[in-house]
Amino acid sequence: MEDEKQILWVGSSYDDLLGFPDDARRQAGFQLGKVQAGVEPDDWKPFNDVGAGTREIRIKENDGAFRIMYVTKFEEAVYVLHCFQKKTQATSRRDKDIAKTRYCAVIGARRDDNDN
Repeated sequence: MEDEKQILWVGSSYDDLLGFPDDARRQAGFQLGKVQAGVEPDDWKPFNDVGAGTREIRIKENDGAFRIMYVTKFEEAVYVLHCFQKKTQATSRRDKDIAKTRYCAVIGARRDDNDN
């Protein structure tokens, strides 16, 4: 499909997604495909405390709860910031910090690209 955005993986997010159990990984790929095509995933929520426009896909499988934090607000791509298994009710500070650092890196790289 021509209108699909490319997916850009930030940091270790792709390798982290590959570490998900098979069912969770397949579900994550399906949901990211929907996002790529401009369709909302089945279960998501905004996560603006990481950065403006950040969203979190929520996947619940027998193996646990899994999350994918991403940003779609930029025209050129869907940026996948962080993929992780959620161990507690609240998202850990560590996971938020990883996503926030990667969000800032995307903003910085986009600014540098626009300056050139």
